[in-house]
Amino acid sequence: MVLKIFFPICCSAAESGLLVGRWIPEQNSAVILAVIHFPFIPGQVKQYLSEMQHATQVKLSVLGSWTKTKQAKEESLDRFLEDLGTIFSHDPWIQLSKEKGSKFWSCSASWKDSNGNEEDENILVYYDQRKVMLSQLHPQDPVVSSDQKTVEASKLVAVFDTVAKSKLLFMKDRYDEGPVKLTHWQSEGVEASIIVELLKQASVPACMLITFLLSLVCGVCKSRVLTFWPLSFIWSKLSTCEQLGHRLQHLQIISSKRKAPNQTQLMRKANMFLSLLIDMTLGILLMSWLYQKNRIGHLANALVPMADHVAQQLQDLLQWLMGVPAGLKMNRALDQVLGRFFLYHIHLWISYIHLMSPFIEMILWHVGLSACLGLTVALSIVSDIIALMTFHIYCFYVYGARLYCLKIYGLSSLWRLFRGKKWNVLRQRVDSCSYDLDQLFIGTLLFTILLFLLPTTALYYLVFTLLRLLVVIVQGLIHLLVDLINSLPFYSVILRLCRSYRLASGVKFRVLEQEAGKPLRLLMQINPLTYGRVVQLYKLPTYSCYPKDSWGSLCKKLLVGELIYPWKHKGEKQD
Repeated sequence: MVLKIFFPICCSAAESGLLVGRWIPEQNSAVILAVIHFPFIPGQVKQYLSEMQHATQVKLSVLGSWTKTKQAKEESLDRFLEDLGTIFSHDPWIQLSKEKGSKFWSCSASWKDSNGNEEDENILVYYDQRKVMLSQLHPQDPVVSSDQKTVEASKLVAVFDTVAKSKLLFMKDRYDEGPVKLTHWQSEGVEASIIVELLKQASVPACMLITFLLSLVCGVCKSRVLTFWPLSFIWSKLSTCEQLGHRLQHLQIISSKRKAPNQTQLMRKANMFLSLLIDMTLGILLMSWLYQKNRIGHLANALVPMADHVAQQLQDLLQWLMGVPAGLKMNRALDQVLGRFFLYHIHLWISYIHLMSPFIEMILWHVGLSACLGLTVALSIVSDIIALMTFHIYCFYVYGARLYCLKIYGLSSLWRLFRGKKWNVLRQRVDSCSYDLDQLFIGTLLFTILLFLLPTTALYYLVFTLLRLLVVIVQGLIHLLVDLINSLPFYSVILRLCRSYRLASGVKFRVLEQEAGKPLRLLMQINPLTYGRVVQLYKLPTYSCYPKDSWGSLCKKLLVGELIYPWKHKGEKQD
């Protein structure tokens, strides 16, 4: 039988005394948590352990004795510690001691039922009690891990949980007055920070104030006025409104008085707080940069010439399409109608831009103030501005797509007419059908007209679809950046960088000493999670936009002329 003893490194220098910890019978393991040294009274030790067992919900007991051998005159003390096994009567009774003049330790375990226990193999495993105490063990992914690794991970969870749940035991140090003196990882004094305590005290009124303000904002947002058509439509379509609602939810979670039920929820709150803090810091830096050296005015002065340049380029493009583009012979009548129609829209748009030009600087000045709410809010505003500035391109795309789609579906319907087929709307299938001569004649005329007009329509549709996709790609990159800031777990990544042992994926054992007839001594070291795994586990949920359709479905829609909205919000239902 193999007996595994997990011994904290901090207790190696403890004076002779009793080993306190938890016995895990299903794993045949003993987890040592502290050493009780002299002077002590057995009855008071039992009473103290009973109180701590009730408070920590950990089955604490005296597992054995610890002897720090220095001189030969301490042999009487060793015998006395061995005799304590009859008082505390734990099975097995573990005896640990340092051998005088040797780097090896002696480790023995005596059982009441000694049948076959003379051949027990003892493994002494050292562990850093502070790191194990503060660590959060993440089991291996069952999809990629084998059964053996899963079993080993479950054994380690019991050890980590035992140390983590014994936090109250570590609150008592050797300087505290009382009948029991302990040695553990906080024996030199309980760690504390005045700054942390002051922040905790100050956070209570701050959270109450933020909660009150958020309740007012939420009450306004949920009012019936915002549910009417114009406001509800704007709220659902503008990226800025979506981002503000998302950050409002984060503030509600952070300022909530309800305590986090577990470590994962606490980590989620910390990630939200740090994400919000970094977002606002970057936004304030951007705002300070914009308002220096009159950059807002320079930007406002550059917008109107930029809009004129884009309009001129579109007009040149339309003039090219109204001629003989790439040597193609187009239907001149339809070409002229479409070209003049789109040129008129450009003229209206430029007139609107010049009408708004005196107010652009003032609008940008007030919009720049919104950067103090966060860089993501500023980026969302930029995305909405791009959508408004390219609204005429969107209109061109919609006109071209609708006209092209009408001709495609008309040609497909007339092609079924030639083959004696028709589309059954009720059963959603193609059925056979007999047509008379007049229907075939009219169908032939319409098919010929649509077929010869298709190249002109398809060219306009192709050009404006490419322009629309260019705008969508730019907005998509902005949305991806906003999504990255919203979902990236900054606190977990920083914790992995500065204190990697806090996020443990497992452990590794290093052999310290091994000799025949001596207990095997191992050092347990924590393996931290990889950065990719940290991001995967602690990634924050976001309203983020994502492609609605697969690439195949998207190409099919482009081919038949259906309107595409490649970026949609998670809260919306798919068609």
